[in-house]
Amino acid sequence: MYSGPVAAHAYYELALDGKPEVVVLLGPNHTGYGSGLAILNDGVWRTPLGDVRVDSETANAILEETDILDIDEVAHRYEHSIEVQLPFLQFLYGNSFHIVPIAFLMQDLTSSREIGKAIARALKNKNGLIVASSDMTHYEPHENAKKKDSMVIKAIEELNEEKLYSVIESYRISCCGYGPIAALTVAAKILDVKLAKLLCYRTSGDVIGDYSSVVGYAAISFAKGV
Repeated sequence: MYSGPVAAHAYYELALDGKPEVVVLLGPNHTGYGSGLAILNDGVWRTPLGDVRVDSETANAILEETDILDIDEVAHRYEHSIEVQLPFLQFLYGNSFHIVPIAFLMQDLTSSREIGKAIARALKNKNGLIVASSDMTHYEPHENAKKKDSMVIKAIEELNEEKLYSVIESYRISCCGYGPIAALTVAAKILDVKLAKLLCYRTSGDVIGDYSSVVGYAAISFAKGV
């Protein structure tokens, strides 16, 4: 009820852009279970809308490009950050697309950059899409969250993963998926993305009317065209 209306802006943009064959889904690991950097290279993910198969070819291609990822189901078993994207994707594309899920417990810049590069190389000749899942500021007054999140959004729009980390560390911004965002940013630049654009920003206060302690949400698109 909080993040869905914001996420819908990103999926509306995707609805206008054709159908990908494979979607690489990046999300933070909130549970602490499993490997620090975990990918799956086989199987299906099941939602009430049906089954979506993991793209083994693309997952294995990513694994060939880096040795810091582990094949680990445990890291994904109870984690929500990736699975909440699937109903949106299934609504748009049915169940014929494939996914590659990667969960980030470790979110240091060096690891995120390496994974971003590996993803870009694996997707180079594919009709692929990358989705990074993250909330923004957690449990601060609305105006504080909005101010902090605007700095994170500016770094993303500048396609500057180093600035993203600097802002988050300097201002202690509780954005939970900065590693996935950085990996997406690195991959996007290698894949000739020229523009990152804010589509929508809201906080939970905009939904329930309580602005005393909110969580922020942003939808940002990455596109090759200017």
